[in-house]
Amino acid sequence: MNIGSEAQNRNMVNELNVDEGEYSEPVSPTGQYFNSSELSICVLAVLDSDIPIDDSPALDLLKDVFLPINPRFSSLMVKDENGVKQWKKVQVKLEDHVNIPNFPPGLSPESYDNHLSNYLSKIAMEQLPHNRPLWNIHIIKYPTSNAAGNLIFKLHHSLGDGFSLMGALLSCLQRADNPSVPLTFPSLTSAPTTPSLSLKTNCIFKNIPNVLWSAFNTVSDFGWSLLKSSYVEDDISLIRSGGPGVEFKPIVVSTMTFSLDHIKQIKTKLGV
Repeated sequence: MNIGSEAQNRNMVNELNVDEGEYSEPVSPTGQYFNSSELSICVLAVLDSDIPIDDSPALDLLKDVFLPINPRFSSLMVKDENGVKQWKKVQVKLEDHVNIPNFPPGLSPESYDNHLSNYLSKIAMEQLPHNRPLWNIHIIKYPTSNAAGNLIFKLHHSLGDGFSLMGALLSCLQRADNPSVPLTFPSLTSAPTTPSLSLKTNCIFKNIPNVLWSAFNTVSDFGWSLLKSSYVEDDISLIRSGGPGVEFKPIVVSTMTFSLDHIKQIKTKLGV
């Protein structure tokens, strides 16, 4: 998440006023809120590579694979002649979006862990320029404890939600065993069989308590969210200091690694 000072955000959100030209689509209310004078939120996605990263094909891959995924990746958020925010297609200068930092050479992987963490904290606080599409890519060519190199995608949240952005990034990848086959993930359950009418009726009656309980939880959670956002403050904790203006202070990005086996155990326990 990237939140700057009010003055920085006000300067950052001086959108271009365009009187003519074609627009690809209007900006959603959520997208406008994520990119306003009060708030600017970005998503950082870090991909680990098992082999050293060759940056030479980066521009071609961005042009041929990344940009075609979503028209917003090659669009600006502008105001039309009526003052309504729209996405406007522009010519993307890819060189402006690719960053390759220089760290001190010859350090240990543990030292590069610290450099990567500090670099993540630095770019998390930087504002994305609004005179070009709202994304950047950072190529880390130094070995850390977990990878031989890293790709960092910084995407403004107005471009999409987490699910769509992760789907876009995953669609850029290829399978190692067969690059011509799209990425696939194991399904939770096998293909369902066609139930009989009596089984359908029994299932309906069995699901009524679950439906009522889900409806109660939905109403309860929504009401509690309204209370928390309007009247009730969160308790002071290690995560929430309660200090005024804490959202404008520098941040530090910390990482924690979970094995896929642990994730599978959690998914199995929760049944998701």
